[in-house]
Amino acid sequence: MIKIYHNARCSKSRQGLELLKNSGKDFEVVKYLEDSPSKETLQKIIDYLGIAPEALIRKNEVIWKEKFRGKALTDDEILNAMLQYPKLIERPIVVNGNKAVIGRPVENINKII
Repeated sequence: MIKIYHNARCSKSRQGLELLKNSGKDFEVVKYLEDSPSKETLQKIIDYLGIAPEALIRKNEVIWKEKFRGKALTDDEILNAMLQYPKLIERPIVVNGNKAVIGRPVENINKII
């Protein structure tokens, strides 16, 4: 099942959702700001993306700048920051099986659907 980790306030996330709707494929919408993924799920997504946890952080978010920027954080501490402040998670993320992409640019989503 395809899943999109979606934030309705984000234009790229809305574009990614529209792309999935137009694909005709079945998918699930996860509103991750309301229904945050577990630590295990977030780690799986990072593994599927093939990136370090820090690469999934939205570094321009005020929360990041005020609480975390410039600090030497372990991967586990970065994961915990994303769990505590899900707004820090880059979006949209689309997962299909054991593959995932960040929908920036939105066309990335076509690679896994």
